[in-house]
Amino acid sequence: MWLPWGTIPRGKAAPTSLASKSPLCRSSSLTSSFKDVHDLLDEGAAVSPAPVAKAAPVLHRLWSVCSALPSWRFLPTSLLDPHGLPSGKEKRIVLYFTSLRVVRKTFEDCRTVRSILHGFRVAIDERDLSMDMAFLGELKGILGQRQLSLPQVFIGGRYIGGADEIRRLNEVGELQKYVDGVPRATAACEGCGGIRFILCQICNGSRKVYTEKAGFRCCTACNENGLIRCPNCSSPTV
Repeated sequence: MWLPWGTIPRGKAAPTSLASKSPLCRSSSLTSSFKDVHDLLDEGAAVSPAPVAKAAPVLHRLWSVCSALPSWRFLPTSLLDPHGLPSGKEKRIVLYFTSLRVVRKTFEDCRTVRSILHGFRVAIDERDLSMDMAFLGELKGILGQRQLSLPQVFIGGRYIGGADEIRRLNEVGELQKYVDGVPRATAACEGCGGIRFILCQICNGSRKVYTEKAGFRCCTACNENGLIRCPNCSSPTV
């Protein structure tokens, strides 16, 4: 016959393994009951950490705009008007980017920034470094010793920043203020289809020309891809 719960015959000591391993034991007298189970559950609930309240969306939006604005506000004076337009000309947007998919994050950032800027339906001077490496020299001359990354955006001759700054400014609605005053976008150029480059008419893109005196030589009229800037829509290098 089974012994009553929690009782031990006289003259016999409690087994050491039972006294040390039982989760319901609270004292050496082993006067445990099912009520101890509920006590343990109550204690576990009492010590559980309280849920942390999430930050208000308004604070997040305020932090976003505050972290975006210093990227251009505290730039050296030499960078505030790197490729600014001569006085009397209209305000415009200059975007340095790449269309190559070599680095996925860079390509995604460039595509996102282009999509955001095109959403305002304004004219954009797009300078694709994969089409002409001369744009890389321009960008290095602008940023100097600053870390070079793509994309980079300039509006009205003022350096705005890269993908993170454009996303934050667009999220809080501040980007519209910079875009105001930029001319509206026009139809794509019929000469290049909006690519802003055409095939070199001297070497037909081969980058080689033949002369009777020197034989074959490298074409100096086009870039490393055998392209020249479209004379109808490409703005002159500034």
